[in-house]
Amino acid sequence: MNAMDAVNTPAARLVARGLSLGYGTTRGADALVNRDVNLAIPDRQVTTIIGANGCGKSTLLRGLARLMAPAAGAVTLDGVDIAGLPAKRLATKVSMLPQSPIAPAGVSVRELVSRGRHPHQSWLRQWSASHSAAVDRALALTGLSELADRPVDTLSGGQRQRAWISLVLAQDTDIVFLDEPTTYLDLAYSVEVLELVRRLNREQDKTVVMVLHDLNLAARYSDNLVLMREGAIVAQGPPADVISEHTLREVFGLHARVVDDPVTGGPLIVPEAGVRV
Repeated sequence: MNAMDAVNTPAARLVARGLSLGYGTTRGADALVNRDVNLAIPDRQVTTIIGANGCGKSTLLRGLARLMAPAAGAVTLDGVDIAGLPAKRLATKVSMLPQSPIAPAGVSVRELVSRGRHPHQSWLRQWSASHSAAVDRALALTGLSELADRPVDTLSGGQRQRAWISLVLAQDTDIVFLDEPTTYLDLAYSVEVLELVRRLNREQDKTVVMVLHDLNLAARYSDNLVLMREGAIVAQGPPADVISEHTLREVFGLHARVVDDPVTGGPLIVPEAGVRV
């Protein structure tokens, strides 16, 4: 699927058109990380952005979540440019879990998760039973109810990441952004977190957009892959359409075979000896 075909996908609520993003004060083209990106995020699917280190994956994610102002182009949600939405209103529609978040020392799991309700509060509508119910529901969905009073910094890596996902759940948005949710986790914890992400999508109808480095995990847990190289999108679509021996060589410089995953039937990458091209 090419970029413009994806932008015209009817089921997409979140769409980037001509999006260019960069860092620093200069607006020159040499400072841009992403250039003229056209992307539509399929509604109620898990979309994962993949690519080699430094290709602009996290930058694109930050731009889609309005954590970065575009140098050019726009991101729209339900046809409205998100640049013009009040921050609190946007926070009731999209939520973002950044890489390696750090909780304040001594804060409990429940206290952390309760922060997800801030966008839904106002001077006239403070904490209520509905907010407590949302926190309890988020803790139950992530299997942390019994650990609600534990300090976050005493949890295991997988439990800690589930606590942060609970915060996102308590925020109760239709669209969830996750930037490297498995960073620093071993394989067992990574699978635990991604199984939870898939449940949120399948059972809670969340549209999930995430960045992952592990290509096999991305292929297994995603409905839609966005493959990037040097700040641009080079392919997107179902994992079986995006992951191929050719794209692995061209984008990652990797010699590998792509075989059928014996569990899912999707693509499974098996690197060969002398893996770099």
